[in-house]
Amino acid sequence: MSKTRRAIVVLGLAAALLPPAAMADRERDSDRARRAVERGEALALAEILTRVRADLGGEVVGMEFERKRERWVYEFKVIDPDGRLWEVYVDAATAAILKREGH
Repeated sequence: MSKTRRAIVVLGLAAALLPPAAMADRERDSDRARRAVERGEALALAEILTRVRADLGGEVVGMEFERKRERWVYEFKVIDPDGRLWEVYVDAATAAILKREGH
């Protein structure tokens, strides 16, 4: 399976975990991510998760893909083992964790 096709499948699975009202935004995220991967501007979600899963600090329960400060960013919603929600921002081109915000 190609990286692009794998990214689309993984984005679709991530979107399935979200409430229906959020689906319209996820579909746009999926389209943006697919185009960015095809242009070589971002790594596929599967590749990002392979690289950063151990450093996320918990279970991924949501994801967004957006442009921030001239770069593509995956924003993961993560629940840590203590049940606390975190937003973890990951550079889509390099898989570097940029920031963590606890809620």
